[in-house]
Amino acid sequence: MIDYHLHLWPHGEADLEPTIEELARYVEVAKLHGVVEIAITEHLFRFSQAEKVLGKFFRRYPDSPMRRLMENYWRDHAKADLDKYVEVALAAKSAGLPVVVGLEVDYYQDKMDVVKELLKGYPFDVLLGSVHWIQDWPFDHVSDEFVQANWDSVGVENAWDSYTRSLEELSSSQAIDVLAHPDLVKVAGRYPAIPEEFFDRMAQAARDCKIVAEVSSAGYRKPVAEAYPAPYLLRKFKEYDVKITTASDAHRVADTACSFSDIKTFVTEAGYLELAGFKDRTLHTIPISGKSPVLS
Repeated sequence: MIDYHLHLWPHGEADLEPTIEELARYVEVAKLHGVVEIAITEHLFRFSQAEKVLGKFFRRYPDSPMRRLMENYWRDHAKADLDKYVEVALAAKSAGLPVVVGLEVDYYQDKMDVVKELLKGYPFDVLLGSVHWIQDWPFDHVSDEFVQANWDSVGVENAWDSYTRSLEELSSSQAIDVLAHPDLVKVAGRYPAIPEEFFDRMAQAARDCKIVAEVSSAGYRKPVAEAYPAPYLLRKFKEYDVKITTASDAHRVADTACSFSDIKTFVTEAGYLELAGFKDRTLHTIPISGKSPVLS
């Protein structure tokens, strides 16, 4: 197994300078769960380099409490140094740790060319793509009552359609390698009348754009209480020959590879025998039970 979605800093907490020792602790916990390779994938918006070119993104939306919430959230988090982050991750690789260098990249409508230009030249192994907000609404802030009340204003059908359209556009941007938690829109447990219509579109986007899909245990820790993707969507990914990674989306060392025994059963019962690994943004396969052919 692999854990291809790990964060160094919890949301709401300041960044700390990463160290090889910290990455080694992630590896140590991962190995206890049978994980042979991890990807460090901090959010792009947490870096000052992103602030310089994307920090005004939410000004495109009307002046609203939601927009102000997002601008404040961004400003509070965009403090880390991307160069230092990459330097430490590369040093961990050089030290022999089974670490790949990555980022989680959110979808910025009409700005993915800016994202690609910003990241060009960095030696990333893998880039995850995510949709965490619909316009200026961070729908996955499930503990914020103000944010969650917006479901009634937006409407479940409209939210799912907007989310899926964003996912389709993100997939076609050629800026990412993996769709992280692809059906994140279900996080609060709100479903449209026929969710399969949206799941079909998500699977088609991954297939048509040749994007890998992430299978994440993070949903078990959310109100929806199931993995990403839903069983139906995972079956569609398999039907369409979409390759997968596995991930915990941990924001603390202790959550690394969380619930991976369940994830392993989930993906093998869907018919998957191997996972997609990445080096220099080039895909290679890793047996679900076995060593990485690249890092071993």
